[in-house]
Amino acid sequence: MEITPSGQACGATIAGLDLSKPLDDTTIADIRAAWLEHHVLAFPDQQLADDDLERFTLAFGPFGEDPFIAPIPGRDHIIAVKREAGELAPLFAENWHTDWSFQKDPPAGTCLYGITIPPTGGDTLYANQHAALEAMPDALRRRIEGKQAIHSAKNAYSPDGTYGEADRAKGRSMDIRPSSDAEATQLHPIIRQHPETGREGLYSCIGYIAGIEGMDQDEALALLMELYQWQTRDEFVYRHQWEPNMLVMWDNRSVLHRATGGYEGHARLLHRTTIGSQPA
Repeated sequence: MEITPSGQACGATIAGLDLSKPLDDTTIADIRAAWLEHHVLAFPDQQLADDDLERFTLAFGPFGEDPFIAPIPGRDHIIAVKREAGELAPLFAENWHTDWSFQKDPPAGTCLYGITIPPTGGDTLYANQHAALEAMPDALRRRIEGKQAIHSAKNAYSPDGTYGEADRAKGRSMDIRPSSDAEATQLHPIIRQHPETGREGLYSCIGYIAGIEGMDQDEALALLMELYQWQTRDEFVYRHQWEPNMLVMWDNRSVLHRATGGYEGHARLLHRTTIGSQPA
């Protein structure tokens, strides 16, 4: 197992493993240690069937719950992140976020396996939220210290949200299922300790945050936008370039991520699983 850091704000590549075969406990522990250190891990040159992807995911926690997006046929825990070559719907997941932060127990991580990768474009960006907090000006930190954010999926997945009924009419190839359930809210601290490392970091951003508990809405949104602009500064960002047959796993407790385009006229297909939170 050879680990090569990206040299950017986070991220590393791991070579020397065949993830199509079961991993022993020592190797799993070594991968987890690297994941906690680098937050985003890429495993190139992997020939993975869906069974292999599921087995790898379960080595790091239970499956997480994936609301609002239907799984692929015959599977309960694999989502197809896809875009047809001629698709005109807006790019999926192009805003900074951490997956499913609006849940009571948000997922620990996400695994994404590249099946059809365009020859250009389609990079995924990751923003290191430990680094963002550590470099944050004291004045801004004082304004968010001890505050609870109100998380919700309503702006994305409610019937009138970004991926709501109007979006379905644009011919999106992903099977997104908007629902009024997206209007539910959940509180999480803006600054929180990583449950495994204890390291403090910023958690989530305005994409899934609808307000701040106990704060006037206009004031809260202004603060959240200021925070968002800090969280996603270039010095905290790792740009990941995809290859076919590459598996990437990232720590939703440590990074934000977003999709990018630039592959118009080319199809793109990846299979995604979610690593659920460890039992308390």
